[in-house]
Amino acid sequence: MTRPTGHGPGSAGIGAVCVLMASVLWGTTGTAATFAPGVGPLAIGAAAMGLGGLLQALRAAPLIARETAGLRAHRGVVVTGALSVGAYPLAFYSSMHLAGVAAGTVVSIGSAPLASALVERVGDGRRLTRRWTAGAALGLTGTVLLCLAQTAGAASGPTGHSAWGTMLGVALGLVAGCTYALYSWAAHRLISRGIPSGAAMGTVFGLGGLLLLPVLAATGAPLLASWSNAAVGAYMALIPMFLGYLLFGWGLTHVPASTATTLSLLEPAVAAVLAVLVVGERLPLLGWAGIALVVGCLAVLTAPSRRPAPKRRAATTPTTEPEQAYPI
Repeated sequence: MTRPTGHGPGSAGIGAVCVLMASVLWGTTGTAATFAPGVGPLAIGAAAMGLGGLLQALRAAPLIARETAGLRAHRGVVVTGALSVGAYPLAFYSSMHLAGVAAGTVVSIGSAPLASALVERVGDGRRLTRRWTAGAALGLTGTVLLCLAQTAGAASGPTGHSAWGTMLGVALGLVAGCTYALYSWAAHRLISRGIPSGAAMGTVFGLGGLLLLPVLAATGAPLLASWSNAAVGAYMALIPMFLGYLLFGWGLTHVPASTATTLSLLEPAVAAVLAVLVVGERLPLLGWAGIALVVGCLAVLTAPSRRPAPKRRAATTPTTEPEQAYPI
């Protein structure tokens, strides 16, 4: 039985705040990874998402046990989400390693809203509102400007990222954006079908974490080479991944996946600012303009909407139910 997920104006605001808080935590991952330079991107990604996903599953184990029948009924969605969780961190952290923290994050997260809208249109038959379209247009324009600024910086100065490396990083960022959209859709789909948020997120991320364990076993030795490397791995698993995805799961109970992925455009803005302030990467004026557009996108999507009270009308004949639109 489908359980309503509470997409009203008030609950949507709560969901938006949860997603924005998660995005701030996620925006720290690229900078945190630079404090373990001897650890490769595959090991960082496998440790962060793999261990974080297993912690999600352990926390939600009683819920998962109670919801086993419902999860089996939607096994295709569960498998899609788990495979996407397994692929996402490998592509995402490799993208940042090759293209830079700012560019890798911008492309990965910036491409997710369009991928999410396409997935929901095909998978759920949903249409998106003009408000979402306007917000997404601002956010995506901002992410493009950020990416152009970072790429121009790589071409004009010794940033350590070659042109070919940047191009490959951008391609992997697109893969990360698509897989991010897929597992967000899968989690929201399970929640909207009556699976509690904890069970949905714990199952999808726990299975994805299991898929990442062989990668961690093969590449994770440098994480144990020093206390600083181990501290980075522990931080990534506990704060951005475990706590961040708890917040994200709560957000998905109140807003659609397309809205959540669009709100997540705050992540590349946070990552870009931290890359400048902490890592020492340069961000031209064009990049700051991109950040301003991302902030504008968030303002459009999170501002409370004024809705006129519906007029009463005496309808004696049933009408065909219109295709469902998202409230944000």
